Amino acid sequence: MKKLSYLVFLLFTFCSSQENKINGISFVASNTLTSQKEVNPVKEINANWVTLMPFAFMKTLNDTTIFYNSKRQWIGEREEGIVNASTIFHSNQMKIMLKPQIWIPRGFTGHIEMKTEEEWMKFENNYAKFILFYAELAQKQSIELLCIGTELNYFVKNRPQFWHTLIQKIKKTYKGQLTYAENWDTYQNVPFFKELDYIGIDAYFPLANEQTPTISQLEEKWSTHKNSIANFSKNIKKKVLFTEYGYQSMDYTTHEPWNFSKEKKVNLLAQKNALQALYNEFWHEDWFAGGFLWKWFENHSQVGGLNDTDYTVQNKPSFEIVKQVYEKMK
Repeated sequence: MKKLSYLVFLLFTFCSSQENKINGISFVASNTLTSQKEVNPVKEINANWVTLMPFAFMKTLNDTTIFYNSKRQWIGEREEGIVNASTIFHSNQMKIMLKPQIWIPRGFTGHIEMKTEEEWMKFENNYAKFILFYAELAQKQSIELLCIGTELNYFVKNRPQFWHTLIQKIKKTYKGQLTYAENWDTYQNVPFFKELDYIGIDAYFPLANEQTPTISQLEEKWSTHKNSIANFSKNIKKKVLFTEYGYQSMDYTTHEPWNFSKEKKVNLLAQKNALQALYNEFWHEDWFAGGFLWKWFENHSQVGGLNDTDYTVQNKPSFEIVKQVYEKMK
């Protein structure tokens, strides 16, 4: 009887670590309202979560103004589009992360930095308005998870008190779960992860330098990164969520996974191997919550394909890899 009880305990422990993974895709907004036609391929790949990503815009790295929810933007990024998309995904029993984020035409958001205290105050006020607008929308739409920022390293490092205060303001408005998405090389610098529900990492870690690395080569290369992530999770006492992950279908895709400006030559196997290695290393860990595949376009039949070098797995061999893993880890 004791032996049987122990086996039941082990089975329960194993199953608990596998349950409820966030098997997500990053759903790119478009200039049309989302319909069931666009949802069906997302269901086919067995995703149980989607990220909705309304972008905001800044002219420069030290501009204090943030433009968002504008009629000049595609409808999918505006309030009307978020309401429509969240409603239809919820009706298909999918959960949602709302991930409002900033785009700067020339510059990386991690380098946003104001020149004076007065400019910092103006920018912080505008950023708070921006995030609280979407926090209210997330609450209204019963969205399960809100990401309060994406790759804002200098802003986070220079103004920690602002972020602590902002989180408290958000919690007064929004009652769902919270995360923040930091870049792969600076996630350990974020001082407020303990106040959130997940450690969010945009997981473009550099791995192998080979043209087409094997799965075993990539698993070996993950070792150092994975140990650091696991230790950080243990210290913070929060699960890790890959708020973005993915690889371009091109040669040397794991060398600098974030770099989309390189000369590109199609390599579908490199993308397959990279994704499989990532799933092998992380999706069975109990400290790992899951992740959101970058990226997914609404016009499924017309995107991706065997000649495409972008991150999407749509109409590529990698589609089946994701589908199989997501099916097993629902």
